[in-house]
Amino acid sequence: MNYKDFFDAIRTTIPLTTGNVAGFERVIGYGEDKGYHIKDVAYVTATAYWETAHTMQPVKEAYWLSEDWRKKNLRYYPWYGRGDVQLTWEENYKKAGKELGVDLTTDPEKALDPKISVQVLYHGMEKGWFTGKKLSDYVTKNTTQTYALTQAEYKNARRIVNGTDKDDEIASIAIKLYKALQKASYSPKVEVIPEPPKPPVQPPVAQPEVSGLEIVLRKGELDKITLQDFYLALKSLYGDA
Repeated sequence: MNYKDFFDAIRTTIPLTTGNVAGFERVIGYGEDKGYHIKDVAYVTATAYWETAHTMQPVKEAYWLSEDWRKKNLRYYPWYGRGDVQLTWEENYKKAGKELGVDLTTDPEKALDPKISVQVLYHGMEKGWFTGKKLSDYVTKNTTQTYALTQAEYKNARRIVNGTDKDDEIASIAIKLYKALQKASYSPKVEVIPEPPKPPVQPPVAQPEVSGLEIVLRKGELDKITLQDFYLALKSLYGDA
């Protein structure tokens, strides 16, 4: 896709910094590489934009405050929100780690790794890790419907992560991103598995003509040979001489 067209389409309504430009490219690029549908990518990216306080970088919950504050005020400490989607609670860390093959319980800080965080974001929303709700429960693949209907889908999709909290605001952001992705010619890359080569076709081997007499002789059915058959067979081999 053309990222210049994408950023040109959103820069008047979504302030762009060096950090969130890189973040948009990271999150959208992952979706494009893994073949995610344009409408899913728009909503997933809008979620990341909101959950990271518009930084588009994996952050800690209340990152502007101290670790001591989080320890004293967050009942799920040390399993507080981290990443692009604010992974929270020990059970969710265990689930995400198991799914991705990464140990997120011994060292929950790994959830801040951009490469791990973006996987938690996409796979968690796709498979319903956070609330049991998933993208396919709300977002259709219909790109011909009105933006108003798509925005209604996006509003309901907030339940994938956090009930109805700020559902209108996130849906509006998602619509802006969706339109920008369309202008930028977003096109998911789908892995094409080549078909195995077909064996070359061998031309049929010409078979010599077999006379009725020879067929009878091969079968050993001598009682079926008439004098006329024998005469014709000899004639075909030696002529009238």
